[in-house]
Amino acid sequence: MSASRDCRLYLLTPPAFVPAAFADTLARALDGGDVACLQIRLKDAADDDVRRAVERLLPVAQPRGVAVLVNDRPDIAAEMGADGAHIGQDDMDQAKARKILGPNAILGVSAYASRHRAMVAAEEGADYVAFGAFFPSTTKTPPATAGLDLLDWWQELMEVPCVAIGGITVANCAPLVRAGADFLAVTAGVWNYEAGPAQAVADFNREIARALEDEGPVPDRG
Repeated sequence: MSASRDCRLYLLTPPAFVPAAFADTLARALDGGDVACLQIRLKDAADDDVRRAVERLLPVAQPRGVAVLVNDRPDIAAEMGADGAHIGQDDMDQAKARKILGPNAILGVSAYASRHRAMVAAEEGADYVAFGAFFPSTTKTPPATAGLDLLDWWQELMEVPCVAIGGITVANCAPLVRAGADFLAVTAGVWNYEAGPAQAVADFNREIARALEDEGPVPDRG
């Protein structure tokens, strides 16, 4: 399919970071180009550590027009004034998460490679569903591997936005954009970029724009 829609960058924090120092890195990255969202993802961290991270990063992201979501913790998201939360398969029940967040907050749900799970999440009011992993990841072991056909199928069928995640880099992101990803969720592809996070954001935006202009067929990943 050809792409005739928007696609934006969705950043996830590194698996571990010092909030004060990372806030400066984040600011430089966000100033590198368009970013739709920041997910604060601190697996197994103490509640107060998550709160400190949210408290430090909100004033960096929100004034720049970047929505801030908290992974797994809609309670902390609501408490700290974040824009929403993201939950996975083994996290909080979606209905409970929505009740905590309220009707106007963003709630994202991981669907991995499951079409059924994605459709259920959308029908139950998810603001977006996340598919992946599309490529090997350096930050986590993915529970499933997704193919480009999943994005194409979703765009043909549903209006709820979809996020592509898993090992996405500047070099490999274009097929995901052309296949129908509304957002590209990136961790190491930005924070570990050789030229620095700000340049990574700029280069991602360049590649997204090029892919959206490309009317050619989606390449076969094999």
